[in-house]
Amino acid sequence: MYAGSHISSSGGYKAMAQQAVKLSANTFAFFTRNPRGGKAKDIEQGDIDEFLIAAKENNFGKIVAHASYTMNLCSSQQNLREWGTEILRDDLQRMEYTPNNYYNFHPGSHTGQGADVGIKQISDALNAVLTPSLATTVLLETMAGKGSEVGCRFEEIKAIIDSTEHSEKLGVCLDTCHVWDAGYDIVNNLDAVLESFDNIIGLDRLCAIHCNDSMNDCGAHKDRHAKLGEGFIGLDAFKRIVTHPALKDKPFVLETPNDDAGWTKEIALLRSF
Repeated sequence: MYAGSHISSSGGYKAMAQQAVKLSANTFAFFTRNPRGGKAKDIEQGDIDEFLIAAKENNFGKIVAHASYTMNLCSSQQNLREWGTEILRDDLQRMEYTPNNYYNFHPGSHTGQGADVGIKQISDALNAVLTPSLATTVLLETMAGKGSEVGCRFEEIKAIIDSTEHSEKLGVCLDTCHVWDAGYDIVNNLDAVLESFDNIIGLDRLCAIHCNDSMNDCGAHKDRHAKLGEGFIGLDAFKRIVTHPALKDKPFVLETPNDDAGWTKEIALLRSF
């Protein structure tokens, strides 16, 4: 299996690969820029070349870049939507240095406009940026449904995909904490949840898993991550998740509130399943 955690990108790609190996990981996630926004770090071709060598030597699976949290493609403020679209465009151009990987983003918050308006604005931004030659698969992350978030229902994710011209460039990152908090019972009815996902979106679109326990009960719509086994989802459920035939070959990325020692332990735990 491919298991890893979120890693700081401040030291560059080679440093991220070294950190992943230190954690006994063979994939990882990283923010393309400061998670709260700002200019992205300049890319150096030499750093990329060393990363690609390290990734091959250590049998890395696909890595999962993560957009800034401040990128909101469906804000009620036009200037923020336009700013988000330009961040998306820039990030995807940068992703071409490490082709054939994943770029994950939160669909956004409609900020009072309604989900239908938000869905259209998100797909408008994707239509402005996606091209047939793009080597990156762009992942829509499933959300918990707090506030005015778009994407807490599989139907909303599907609507964005259906409204995007180059939908072949789109996939989904399923966050276990988020779907649980959104009301999908992956503890007692994992097969039913995956069947629903397949019927609405298609399991062929499911590319990556954010593997997080939840501090809240099912349907809380709060999005508070917990360490594996210390939340309401629990280790028995994670064992079923990581060994499920539809999921076991996906990259699993930990976003648990942990340190390096904790992530190393959790990666080993997932592999033990």
